[in-house]
Amino acid sequence: MTILDRYIVRQFIVSFLFGLLAFLLIFLVIDMMEKLDDFIDANVPTETIVQYYVSFTPEIIKLMTPVAMLLGALFVVGRLSGQNELPAMKSSGVSLYRILLPFVVVAFVVSGASVYLNGWILPYANQKKFHIERAYLHTSIQATSRSNMFFQEGRTRIISVGFYDTQTKTATHVSIEDFSDTNLTVLTNRYDARQMFWKNTDSASGEQWVLSRGVRRSMGEQTQRMESFDQLPIGRLAISPTDIEKKQRKPDEMDYYELKEFIANQERAGQDVSRWLVDFHSKLSFPFASVIMVLFGVPFASARPRTGAAVGFGI
Repeated sequence: MTILDRYIVRQFIVSFLFGLLAFLLIFLVIDMMEKLDDFIDANVPTETIVQYYVSFTPEIIKLMTPVAMLLGALFVVGRLSGQNELPAMKSSGVSLYRILLPFVVVAFVVSGASVYLNGWILPYANQKKFHIERAYLHTSIQATSRSNMFFQEGRTRIISVGFYDTQTKTATHVSIEDFSDTNLTVLTNRYDARQMFWKNTDSASGEQWVLSRGVRRSMGEQTQRMESFDQLPIGRLAISPTDIEKKQRKPDEMDYYELKEFIANQERAGQDVSRWLVDFHSKLSFPFASVIMVLFGVPFASARPRTGAAVGFGI
């Protein structure tokens, strides 16, 4: 790295960080003024409000990073041009492409950091943010429970759940159907229960699902037997409360691997996954908007010797 590169990189990073901090503060103040009444009406503690905006900060950084990169590129190149440093570089044989190189390198580094922020840090922060919204502001209530869910366990078992409450880890209107290994159209057992809850039993298996207040039907070739039960341990099954909670998360609450696994499961179930694929690919593509902003900003700023930085930024 030459002295010129270090000079440009230092000024660019300082301008970028200043712009990012300014946008972050503006965003936070405006959002706080917008939601302050809701927080007061809900009697939200001050510590919870602070935690909410700490969790909200990664989302703002994600959105404002490309804009701050554009602002930094415009101000740095505009300053170089205004102080006649840019014409001196060109007259000494340094092309605009060479001047652009340190900007692009910094932009790629920032984009790489944004990929990690967008893929892992931001989903974890969003989980805390959405939890506070659901608990105090009563938004996204539908994500705390789920209705009409279907799961397939292996080749021979289908589980349907009418309603699931994540707080109590209890499912209602549960039906479990077992089919024959040799003929998947033949029903051999069926369990219908009012509730199914996750319980720590005394058996060696530890925590497992327990059916409550239901009926078991056993179908033979010529006979059918039905017996009722008050509680019936059904085992761990292929799903756990954690698995169901994962299925209820929004794409913004999932990291790369969780969202990829979620899309694969939905695709196997025959669901249209187009909207989730858009969310998945945007997690990787959006951070590189910083590179595009630099590629726009540097030529704009270098070709406007008589205008201020605000004109290029506005364009």
